[in-house]
Amino acid sequence: MSTEPADESDLLPSSTPGYKPGAAKSADEYAKLDAEDESLARWKASLGIVPGAATGAADGPRVTVLSLELYSDTLPAGKTLIFDLTNKETLDSLKKNTVTIKEGIEYNVRMKFKVNHSIISGVRYLQVVKRSGIKVDKMEQMLGSYGPHPQGEPYTKNFDPEESPSGMLARSGTYHVRSRVVDDDGEVFADWEWSFKLAKEW
Repeated sequence: MSTEPADESDLLPSSTPGYKPGAAKSADEYAKLDAEDESLARWKASLGIVPGAATGAADGPRVTVLSLELYSDTLPAGKTLIFDLTNKETLDSLKKNTVTIKEGIEYNVRMKFKVNHSIISGVRYLQVVKRSGIKVDKMEQMLGSYGPHPQGEPYTKNFDPEESPSGMLARSGTYHVRSRVVDDDGEVFADWEWSFKLAKEW
């Protein structure tokens, strides 16, 4: 089963008129910038920018998206919905196998990602949902500002809670999803397709 692609315009981040992203700087450049400014030093420390901290090669992707999780308190004990986005087999499986989501429940999208070098800001998660080729939902959520973790650890971002649709009409048919992680400059860090159906139970 192939999913129906979202229009490319749906997968572009929204823009603020007059806003122009600044030139990207490496974490080392930020660490050395205005080193004597105490308040700036505290802000940089909150982003994990520490002079001399190990960072990845500056010529690779700034962000590596590791996994996406759909989390809900209503999930049965022991059941998880975590998609390993670094595994090609998982990505291929997501295209072919439909995920079941319980109707009318509150859930969170959680993303685990690693910042390899530079400071990220303006990076966001976009999700376009279609049913029978018609767009029924679009989500756009900001990751926030991060620098490379001092110990090279990944970050986890919990996005705002969502509620799954409910009712007989909502349960009929399959929802096709296109997900993308992109920044203000249009650089795409992850792009994948998956599908789900709604049911009375998980």
